[in-house]
Amino acid sequence: MELEFYGATGRITGSCHILRSSGYTILVDCGLIQGSAEEEALNREPFPFDPRAIDAVVLTHGHIDHSGRLPLLVKEGFRGPVFTQQATRDLSLVLLQDSARLGEQDARYKNRQRAKKKLDPIEPLYRVEDAIEAVNSMVPLPYEAEKEILPGITITFHDAGHILGSAIVAFMLNENGVRRRLVFSGDLGQYDTPILNDPALIEHADAVVIESTYGDRLHRERDETLQEIGRILQDAWDEGGNILIPAFAIGRSQELLYLFAKYAREWELDRWQIFLDSPMAIEASAIYWDHPELYDEEARLFRSNIGSMARPQNLHFTRSAEESRTINDIGKGAIIIAGSGMCNGGRILYHLKHNLGCSACHIMITGYQAEGTPGRRLVNGEETMRIHGSEYRVAARVHTLGGLSAHGDQRDLLRWAGGFKSRPRFFVVHGEDEPKVVLAEKLRELKGSDVIIPGPGEIFDLAPA
Repeated sequence: MELEFYGATGRITGSCHILRSSGYTILVDCGLIQGSAEEEALNREPFPFDPRAIDAVVLTHGHIDHSGRLPLLVKEGFRGPVFTQQATRDLSLVLLQDSARLGEQDARYKNRQRAKKKLDPIEPLYRVEDAIEAVNSMVPLPYEAEKEILPGITITFHDAGHILGSAIVAFMLNENGVRRRLVFSGDLGQYDTPILNDPALIEHADAVVIESTYGDRLHRERDETLQEIGRILQDAWDEGGNILIPAFAIGRSQELLYLFAKYAREWELDRWQIFLDSPMAIEASAIYWDHPELYDEEARLFRSNIGSMARPQNLHFTRSAEESRTINDIGKGAIIIAGSGMCNGGRILYHLKHNLGCSACHIMITGYQAEGTPGRRLVNGEETMRIHGSEYRVAARVHTLGGLSAHGDQRDLLRWAGGFKSRPRFFVVHGEDEPKVVLAEKLRELKGSDVIIPGPGEIFDLAPA
């Protein structure tokens, strides 16, 4: 009965943990490493285990840094089930196929460059058929339903409040008469986030694996963030510019549409043209709208009053590349929501090319920006940005809206951890070095628990009391 740490230990992305019990081996998440080109190259490194020897995967949610190497796992021989929440399976079909297509496009581009240098071609990390096979292996489960996934191993999903279908996973392990309860937080959302329920509190555990993305800081109060959005909208309108919003296709895009619908009158949004310029975000929004049973009370009421999920009236879905290109003919009065959320790919790069040099343009950063990404460099105030091999001057105003994060801050993480009536051992993962260290100390103060920051490849015995 042991837990081995592999991904999201030395870095924040690439979540992947290995659980062994009763003679079985289970992966909890199998995510892509995101960040700089050097970091992303690590995705091609071999797994530190034989994919054919994995009996099952448990997936906490659909974000690529938790799910994105599942197709590679399948490609290399994994044939077991992937247990996940019902909505996560729906979202994964969109996310993983998109990830595969992007990988194939990137390989084609690099192979053209390699051919000029008479170098051998490279293969994409995986293909669309691998992604589809990974999704076909998923076994969807509802929240709060116990499921014995292997003899002596039972799981229960609880709402993590991070994105639709995100789950806290509680394992009950029974090996040779020794019973242990192990809880994975997955990614925890903020309390009082629009659309989603608060993270579920769990009272008992022997060990807890907890994320620490914002373990060293507090988010801005939500009311202050909403006021700031209103000011940005007014300033951009007065200055005659556009607003660019790099946004994650899952979660952030839907939350923004909800807020734009809710505050349409207050923010005078009828004078703007709003574009959701992301085929993946459009597909994900339809999935969000099809799962009202997972909404919080306010969102359910809002939906019931208008007959569908809230969205602004002057919203345009731009699915095709041609439709996307026409947006760049608009010099002012456009709000453009596009991926990728960290500006390391996708249509947002084309809109940045056309708008970065305009001082009337405003860029709203609404989510976490990993080290080494173009989005992080924008947040850091760099004066130029390299896009598709060319340098562009940054004259646009960049705003970082911390209050909209899908990740809970230190207060949220401690509130959730404080719900345990037992005094579990905590393992702190999924964070940069400083947030992990700070959160670990806060957890020791809060619970008087043994708190560990594991390193890659470290193994811990879960059997001792």
